[in-house]
Amino acid sequence: MSIKDGCAADNQEGKIYTLQICPSLYTENSVCCHLPATKDVTAGEVIREVTGRLNLDTSKCYVLAEVKEFGGEEWILDANDLPVQRVLLWPRRAQENHSQSEGYYFLLQERNSDGTIRYINLQLVAKEWEKRRLVERGFLPPQPHLYDDLCKLPCLTEETILRTFKTRFLKHKIYTYAGSILIAINPFRFLPIYNPKYMKMYENHQLGKLEPHIFAIADVAYHTMRRKQVNQCIVISGESGSGKTQSTNFLI
Repeated sequence: MSIKDGCAADNQEGKIYTLQICPSLYTENSVCCHLPATKDVTAGEVIREVTGRLNLDTSKCYVLAEVKEFGGEEWILDANDLPVQRVLLWPRRAQENHSQSEGYYFLLQERNSDGTIRYINLQLVAKEWEKRRLVERGFLPPQPHLYDDLCKLPCLTEETILRTFKTRFLKHKIYTYAGSILIAINPFRFLPIYNPKYMKMYENHQLGKLEPHIFAIADVAYHTMRRKQVNQCIVISGESGSGKTQSTNFLI
């Protein structure tokens, strides 16, 4: 289905969503494109529509990138990927108005002849990406939100622990490990991290290999029970309103 087909689609056939595409090939003052689309519109169709509207050079190759958390994470969509499906995994506020100010948006970028992505007017993402590379290679200390396990903190004090919690929470990372213990902070809001996609992602993975999540605890307990043939117990503790009941539901 094309973008134009999506515009004319009946509500019974599929809800119409608005995709906001920011052309990184342009200056910061450029106006973003707003495209109506249904769930089955592909990234390739979006790219063709945007390049046509902006009168871009069609002899060049372009890609659609999904940027999340203010440039902290970027994902290049394949031509057959469905952008609307990606939007539905974002926080609700970002779904309603996925502008750059919300930290969740799409970018149209140019692919070089060697397959690399040409970053133009995207200094923040480039700097963040370079910083991550230096951290991974050991040339820079990890940022507080990158410590997903308190046991990895170089200096373990009340101040560093609270700062780590705060930094991660502001980036919508409500889970943090302390060894094999999972610490959860109640966000008092919906986060799109409990769908079947996440359940599948944490299936049969060693604890600590992926981002902290309550699904990881449930999976480890289940597979340990199956492997050792011994009952397992998960203790959930916290003050009133801390989210114990909801955590129990997620575990089950």
